[in-house]
Amino acid sequence: LWKMCSWSWWVVEMIDQIKRSFAIAKKDMLIFYLKGPVVIMGLLFPFFLFLAFLIGRNLPQDRLFVGLTAMTAFFTSTAVGPTIIPWECRGRTFERLITAPVSLTTVLLGDFQASLYFGLAITFTIAVPAMLYFSLGLEWAIFITATLLAVGTFSAMTVLLSSYPPTDVPADVMMLTSLVKFSLLFISGIFVPLENLPSYGRLVSYVSPLTYYVDALRHSLGEGYLPLWVDFGMLVLFGIAFFFAGVAVHKRVLEKRFT
Repeated sequence: LWKMCSWSWWVVEMIDQIKRSFAIAKKDMLIFYLKGPVVIMGLLFPFFLFLAFLIGRNLPQDRLFVGLTAMTAFFTSTAVGPTIIPWECRGRTFERLITAPVSLTTVLLGDFQASLYFGLAITFTIAVPAMLYFSLGLEWAIFITATLLAVGTFSAMTVLLSSYPPTDVPADVMMLTSLVKFSLLFISGIFVPLENLPSYGRLVSYVSPLTYYVDALRHSLGEGYLPLWVDFGMLVLFGIAFFFAGVAVHKRVLEKRFT
């Protein structure tokens, strides 16, 4: 009892769980990054969606940069996470994973990291050359902070999206995930800036975490509608809420995955 009440014991235990979650993330990266749905939804789909956003519209370069970066971050960081647990349930590897000396929270933290690393790698790979091509002056501190927070928030959202329904069919989860993602995308201010929306449209857009990332990206270019601290604060709040809500739902439906 004395050992468990010691701060040093809790620190050592936390570090140990983080190491185990990274091992799970490494396993996810090796297995799931090249899966067909991940490549389609994480790479090909945002590319063609951006083309549809671009073609036939005489948009300024800053709007194009914000749209490209936001869609890339949103779709890449939400492509991996929702399908990991259904695939593992189908392959009967999830049962072995939760019987290992790790908590369910640690397993989900590993899945979160897999989405995070995928989203960050692809987003920076595309956004930096795009910024150079468009010759935009960027506030790098704001851009990097906003992207880290946003990709973390979107990755945490996949923890919640993968929690229900408790199925071993990835298509079932992908269908629900696509419905949520497209709903959030089209109310986020990518296609119509917040200041051009009617008052009821702005109220609806505040439901989407992507709205705050889009606005933070505009701040990195010297403009923005909401205060920057609101954008950052809401991304943090959304990320925390998504992750812990996802953990709670996963714990509630855990037994149903094996029935």
